[in-house]
Amino acid sequence: MELLSVIRRWHCRDHLPIREIERRTGLSRNTIRKYLRAQSIEPRFQVPERP
Repeated sequence: MELLSVIRRWHCRDHLPIREIERRTGLSRNTIRKYLRAQSIEPRFQVPERP
């Protein structure tokens, strides 16, 4: 599950307060605020193909 997209969905679409998101995720309020202000997508890492 992509955490950033879930946090944004809860905050923007479901109108959950940051404190409720904090309870559900276990993250601090400052971290959640940082994620909401970032306006970036969740980083994806390329995994090299295995032989």
